[in-house]
This record gives sequence, structure tokens and C-alpha cells, in this order.
Amino acid sequence: MEIKVLVLCGDGLNCENETAYAFTKYGAQSDIVHINDLLLRPSSLLEYDIFVIPGGFSFGDEISAARILSLKLLKGLRRELEKFIELSKPILGICNGAQALMEMGLLPFGDFSKRGVITDNIPRGFMDKWVSLELKQSICKWISDDDIGVTSMPIRHGQGRFVFDESVELDSLIEGKQIVYSYCENPNSSTLDIAALCDPKGLILGLMPHPEASIDTDLLPIGILNHSSSNIFKTIISYMENIKNGVSNGK
Repeated sequence: MEIKVLVLCGDGLNCENETAYAFTKYGAQSDIVHINDLLLRPSSLLEYDIFVIPGGFSFGDEISAARILSLKLLKGLRRELEKFIELSKPILGICNGAQALMEMGLLPFGDFSKRGVITDNIPRGFMDKWVSLELKQSICKWISDDDIGVTSMPIRHGQGRFVFDESVELDSLIEGKQIVYSYCENPNSSTLDIAALCDPKGLILGLMPHPEASIDTDLLPIGILNHSSSNIFKTIISYMENIKNGVSNGK
């Protein structure tokens, strides 16, 4: 049973082709849809099994990263997003997409309540390099426990630092096993070395590194070790195939 993926584009997002390819490589049907077309017919979102906001620089990151994009999505798509989440369909945000998920309040707790930000790196400035990441044991449906270990992905952002107002929120993230990837050597002073988070159900995932840029091992830079970094695509497709076929999943 084919899994349908909607990959958003437009307004300065620029990684839609690589992201769509990553899903297609593992057997899904990936449709790249312009945000304005989606907002003209918002109910079309519910025709898909997975919703993805890829990386880029939406609206030039004016005001702050993904702020305007998140407001546009909330104004025109909130009811459909609520239904999408109610139906337990996965959502992915990569880099600018992760920033949008935080701005909309879909991360960290999936309730449209903003309780954290992804803000300026410390030290300040744009970073474009490969980093080592620890894939942690978590509740995230996008990963398999078999893939826990160290992997490598590129980062390319100027605002990649996860920050939270209340220590109780951090305690909840730790206790709920919502921290999915951590930096082995923190490049941007992100709280608790966080590189990726999921919501309490494990279906909404936001990560600052770019997994779609590391799925072909023959293209990795010399010296870069890669361990199943692309498995978020393969794993979530398998998860949704099982759901649609009425097969119980482990997590």
C-alpha cells in the first residue's frame, strides 16, 4: 500500500527536491506542493499520510527564522493540521521546517502552545558543516531502536539553538524521551546538545541537521562515517504501511 507524502515548497523553502527524493527512494509517493496551492484547498492535506516542511530560508528569515511561515500556516491550515494530528499522521520539519514547528507550537508538545524557540547560534553566525550526532533511545516513530548510535549529517543554519523558558519543560522532554538526536560536539550552544525533538506521541519530528542530504553513502565527504542517517524516511514509511495494513508497531 503506497504511502503519500506532501512536501511543502515556496516562500523561500529550497530543499523540497532532495526531501521528496529521500521519501521516493524508499517507496513512497512524494508530491511537492506549493504553499499557496495548499492554502487554496487546505483539505487536500488530509489526502496525504505524511506532511513535511523542508529546509530553506522562508521569507528570508525576516523577524526570526520561520516566524512568518508559521503565521501563514497557522492562519490558513490550523484546522487541517489539528485533524492531521488527530488522525495520528506523522509530520516532519527539517531545519527551517523545524523552526516552523517550534514557532507554531507543534513542538515540543504538539498542542499549538509555543514553549520554546530555535534561535541564534552561539557563537553567532551561519554554520555549514558536517556534524556527528548521537541517535538516542526515544519514543520517536521516525526511528528504530536498532539504529541507535552515532551518525553524521550536515548542518547549515544561523539559528539552530534550541532554548526553553522553564526547566520543567526540559524535565518533561527528558522523562518523555522526546530528545531524538543530540550533538556529540555542540556547535551552536543548543540546550542539552539538542539537535532534534519529537512530540509526546513520537509522530511530529523536528531536526536542524539535514538527513535528506546524507542518504547516498557514495556522496559522503571523505572521513565522514554514516550510520543509518536516512532511516527516518525508511522507518516512517514502514511504520505507516503497517498502520494502514492494520499491523501493530513496536513503539
